Amino acid sequence: MLSPKKSLNILKKTNALLEGHFVLSSGLHSSKYIQCAKLLSFPHLADKICRSLANKIKKEFKNIDLILAPAMGGIIIGYEIGKLLKKETIFCERIRGKFTLRRGFGIKKKSKVLIIEDVITTGKSSLECVQLIKKSKAKLIGFATIIDRSSKKNLKIKKKIISHLKIKVPTYKKNKLPHELKNIPITTPGSRFIK
Repeated sequence: MLSPKKSLNILKKTNALLEGHFVLSSGLHSSKYIQCAKLLSFPHLADKICRSLANKIKKEFKNIDLILAPAMGGIIIGYEIGKLLKKETIFCERIRGKFTLRRGFGIKKKSKVLIIEDVITTGKSSLECVQLIKKSKAKLIGFATIIDRSSKKNLKIKKKIISHLKIKVPTYKKNKLPHELKNIPITTPGSRFIK
């Protein structure tokens, strides 16, 4: 297993974990921003983190039939974990704002499905994936992610989340910014705002 310290070093080295003043897709402000796509642009480093996560998943879940990943963030992670665990891996994508299975992908009835994401904050995307599993009359066995940055206050998922790393990312409303954030120029990262 990769230690939390080594993992954080990899995230910082690849610019997957940035520090500054960010407006997140939720509209909240934060001093940290996580973009796993930057980690994945260095496959030799991402491989170490994926292997560590795969080992945790093996210990927690004995029977997995299928891995389901939400596009975009979960596709590469799902593929890498599926390769390591030797499991079929599919992804869902948004059509008119709603997750859908396309490209001939399907979920077999009664199959045991693990949802994999790059980062879980509120669990909103993961819970949308759960609807596809229910619709197929399959069974959700759990959730896995490289980074769990959820808090009890904002998490909508009630099942256990297996993560490679749990990172506390404080968030603030615009009118309740701490003094140190007020003096840093704002960056608006992410893709939810792209039209």
